[in-house]
Amino acid sequence: MATAKKMTGKKTGAKSMPAKGKDPEGGLTAAGREFYKTTEGANLKPGVKGKADTPEKMRRKGSFLTRHFTHPRGPMVKDGEPTRLALSAHAWGEAVPKTEAAAKKLAAKGRKLLEKYHAAKEKTAKV
Repeated sequence: MATAKKMTGKKTGAKSMPAKGKDPEGGLTAAGREFYKTTEGANLKPGVKGKADTPEKMRRKGSFLTRHFTHPRGPMVKDGEPTRLALSAHAWGEAVPKTEAAAKKLAAKGRKLLEKYHAAKEKTAKV
């Protein structure tokens, strides 16, 4: 019988993100997005930092905020410092949440942006 490999939760042979790929202020750098593209095949775009004034920006920012902050997968602050999850909000032009309540507010803002996106999409479809 062959020996079974211990499950670690990581893909076997997968490379880890280089340090220069993670922006210390949150999110990924261009090098990080390129690394992700070569390893996973996904085409990540940088976060929408400014006002979400177009339907595409509303959809992207609303989706990000809703997905990451409705049910956060970790704390916002650890050892007195914001976590990468909290810093990801900064990468998208939002305030860094320090509490669960602040994260829920970001999620609500994301849902509102998605509602605006769907309203704009319906408006253009009727014309």
